[in-house]
Amino acid sequence: MITEDREEVFIEATESSGLKVAAAVAALLITAIVFAGYAYLRKRQAQSAAPTQQAAIVSPKAPAQALILVDEALLQGTNTVLGGNVRNISNGKLSALSVELELKRRRSDTTERKQVPLTPADLDTSQEGRYSLQLKAQDYISAKVVALHTGSENAVVPYTLAQGDKRPQEKLETKTIKIDKSAPGKRSEFLNSPDNPARVP
Repeated sequence: MITEDREEVFIEATESSGLKVAAAVAALLITAIVFAGYAYLRKRQAQSAAPTQQAAIVSPKAPAQALILVDEALLQGTNTVLGGNVRNISNGKLSALSVELELKRRRSDTTERKQVPLTPADLDTSQEGRYSLQLKAQDYISAKVVALHTGSENAVVPYTLAQGDKRPQEKLETKTIKIDKSAPGKRSEFLNSPDNPARVP
């Protein structure tokens, strides 16, 4: 009886240690797979980013050909008016110009882009054109200039931004309040006066 009990204890101990070894090996194997996958993804990301970085180093930023003056947004009733001027600061003519705006919606927090044509659309050197867009104030929370396009192929024109016209100060309406004076013969009557004393409870 004693011998049989000892054999059972020995068998149980052997099985539990075998399970621990198998679990440790499995954990090491999973860790190795995760590490290898991470290293592969890092390498792939570095390879995809390399051409973009190289292009940025090789191709210098082109000089600006236009100056965009962005006016402060103007409220007109329930609408917001966005606008500004574009000045041709290049040595050549710029044709079929349009300003691209990125608009952020108020409720959904999503963005959308709109191209607003210039008036006039063709600018000679040092000439200016105007762009203007009217939106519902309740629909949009912000807007910014993201591109300047030219021609039928929508080629991008290098530009610089500057502050345009500021929002005009709101004029407060002044109202005159007239107070009718009492007639000379009439006197104001008080409830409690020397001529008409009243008892205070």
